[in-house]
Amino acid sequence: MAFKRKKYASKKGWHKILIRIIMHVLNIIDRLVGHGEYLSALQMSVRAAIIFFVLLFLIRVGGVRIFGRRSGFDLVIVITMGSVLARGIVGASPFLATIAASAAMIVIHRLLGWLSSKNRRFEKIIKGDHLVLYDKDRIIMENLEKSSLSREDLEESLRLETKSSSLEKVETAYLETNGRISFILKKE
Repeated sequence: MAFKRKKYASKKGWHKILIRIIMHVLNIIDRLVGHGEYLSALQMSVRAAIIFFVLLFLIRVGGVRIFGRRSGFDLVIVITMGSVLARGIVGASPFLATIAASAAMIVIHRLLGWLSSKNRRFEKIIKGDHLVLYDKDRIIMENLEKSSLSREDLEESLRLETKSSSLEKVETAYLETNGRISFILKKE
């Protein structure tokens, strides 16, 4: 019986040691990361480094489409997440809460993107739809005005996208949901 009591006593001792080690690690993390708005340069740097790697992970989970397409749908996530994570770096908001909020935004973005890929009507609500600016040798002035573009804006995009200064070779021009103008050339 004495042997069992010793074994039980040693387990209880390990429990206390484990709790001390965990508390010690948490104290070190607290000193490195800090809390509140009064952070040292080291604490802000550690926070920035952690946020950097968390953001890399979130971008991998969220997909590079967040930065690739640059639609209004994607820009909302980029701007909001940048703002939230900046608050975590400078200590204006709790550090873990800003990481959790960013993760939630990525999950919402992925969910809405997935739903948009499954339902065209939902996609139009979330992302919008392209707008025809030029079709069959005619500029559609109503759509240019609706999108706050001028004829010069259309011609500038034509020069940048097609390396041509004439709409004669263009079948159709669209204002895409990401704000760019695309041109479909006539078949020769």
